[in-house]
Amino acid sequence: MGVSAESEMRTVVVADDHAPTRTGVRVSLEAQGFRVVAEAASASAAVAAAREHQPEICLLDIHMPGNGIAAAAEIARELPSVAVVMLTFSREDADLFDALRAGARGYLIKDMDPDRLGPALLGVLAGEAALPRSLVGRVLDEFRTRPGRRLFSAARRPAELTRREWEIMELLRSGLSTEEVAARLFVSPGTVRVHISSVLKKLQVKSRAEALKLLEQS
Repeated sequence: MGVSAESEMRTVVVADDHAPTRTGVRVSLEAQGFRVVAEAASASAAVAAAREHQPEICLLDIHMPGNGIAAAAEIARELPSVAVVMLTFSREDADLFDALRAGARGYLIKDMDPDRLGPALLGVLAGEAALPRSLVGRVLDEFRTRPGRRLFSAARRPAELTRREWEIMELLRSGLSTEEVAARLFVSPGTVRVHISSVLKKLQVKSRAEALKLLEQS
């Protein structure tokens, strides 16, 4: 089952709140020459493990406590040398694009052949994107046509916000808190904050109050 000698001692953190899934992934990866240096059952534990072990790869579930996408964003920001890859059952476009925007270098589906996991991770380490064929078309369509995006140009600060970014900012503008926005969209507060940070960067402002003021002019 081994992939090649090249994968020897490749270090991985596996994060998933389902213990049997973690065990299955560990067994599969170790049989393919990888070394699982830590396991985690929540987003916060995944971030802590990444900081402690600084593995080559963090393999994260999306829907674990604390939200895997929020963990992906934090790990990608603090530890850019660590390759973040999502391993999930979700085929939802919102999860896929949110994960990629958060800094994930791959997005794999849990029902994949376990023997393909090792080669996919080696590909990520070689600079390739790890995406199932069924999702590649969606990514190409997103970046080719940019559906649902609106160009914002108030105050001579052109910025293209995604549909989800506009949705979040409009909910904030209506008076909802970060936690209330998260509950409304069925995501974690951390994911909402990731999108807000992206908006602030695009609009070149330092606070959400400034961003909301600019958006009112659009």
